[in-house]
Amino acid sequence: MHFLTADPAEWSRLAPRVVDAVGADSLKRIVDATTSRIGEPTTVTDSPDGLIVSGSEGQVRAWAQTGPDGELTALLIEGTRYTPPRRRRRLPALLTWAAYLVLVVLWNALTVWTAADRTAWLGDMAALAAFYVVVEGCGAPAQQPRLPRRTVGAGAVAALASVWRLPDLPAGHGTLRLAGGVALLAGAVWLVAAGRLHRWKAPLSKPLLFPLEGTWYVVQGGGRVMNHHAQVREQRGALDLVALGPYGTRSRPGQELTAYAAYGRPIRSPCDGRVISAVDTIRDQKPGEIRYQPPYGNHVFLDTGREIVKLAHLRPGSVTVKQGDAVRRGQSIGEVGNTGNTTEPHLHIHAERDGIGLDLRFTEVSGRLYRGRKIRT
Repeated sequence: MHFLTADPAEWSRLAPRVVDAVGADSLKRIVDATTSRIGEPTTVTDSPDGLIVSGSEGQVRAWAQTGPDGELTALLIEGTRYTPPRRRRRLPALLTWAAYLVLVVLWNALTVWTAADRTAWLGDMAALAAFYVVVEGCGAPAQQPRLPRRTVGAGAVAALASVWRLPDLPAGHGTLRLAGGVALLAGAVWLVAAGRLHRWKAPLSKPLLFPLEGTWYVVQGGGRVMNHHAQVREQRGALDLVALGPYGTRSRPGQELTAYAAYGRPIRSPCDGRVISAVDTIRDQKPGEIRYQPPYGNHVFLDTGREIVKLAHLRPGSVTVKQGDAVRRGQSIGEVGNTGNTTEPHLHIHAERDGIGLDLRFTEVSGRLYRGRKIRT
């Protein structure tokens, strides 16, 4: 708060690293824009969403770090006004998925199990199959805990069990119902295939080394319908990688970061290059929550001479390189963490050239990279 209300002439004394990193003129423009957005800052309070800077005309979120002597060493201010979210009480996960199981059972009972003839049964089964194709193909089922995974599986078993009725059903003439089910199934298959086979037609100069060892699961990757990074131009080919534990990628509610199979796993450099940015001091997020932080959190960005390769969300204190270092392919550079824009420990990796995301390829991994795929190295 003192920094925001201080005379700009004092900034070099209060936050010399921030001034050096951003530049005095750029920093003044940021502070002036914040003041025009919320009025003169009056208070800074802590909240589950991050630091909230309040003024006479509104609020913005911010993130800051200070050194042992109280010096402001890092500052980030969001460029839009902050509106506090409406926090609703959520049903326990067990009750939510119990309700989902009831819906699946009712769906089977009212459609597949009560079909009046074979044509209707086939149409209902095709429609139900379309649902499962989308759930399994786009939903990355292994990222879910056991209960929801087995709930979905139980619904499929219950539907298939209805096949015993077929010999006693008449042939039927409900071709429109059958055509509708088949159309839904064809659309679901096309959607999943398009997402899994999608390429941006922007290749890397050469394949990368996969940065992790062991078995990893892609929770974001592929085309637009499978990868939320696709809406960000430089990240459109990005992957989010997690390790699978006994409860899926997400641990039990309330568990510590160390309960996640990915947390603390070593990361190796995917290429030769020079470090153009490395951050190591941002604190881990609490699983399931996102406080306002720099989006990449702790990270290492590498310049290969032909593209920029970015690895993000690293564990604080684990980064072993600094800006300007020359890094060799396979060299240890840090560990998987939960910093930045993330709800659970994972590694984000993407490559870009001139601000445009590239299609990732790895020397040890054949085939397409898409949500729901397991990668073993």
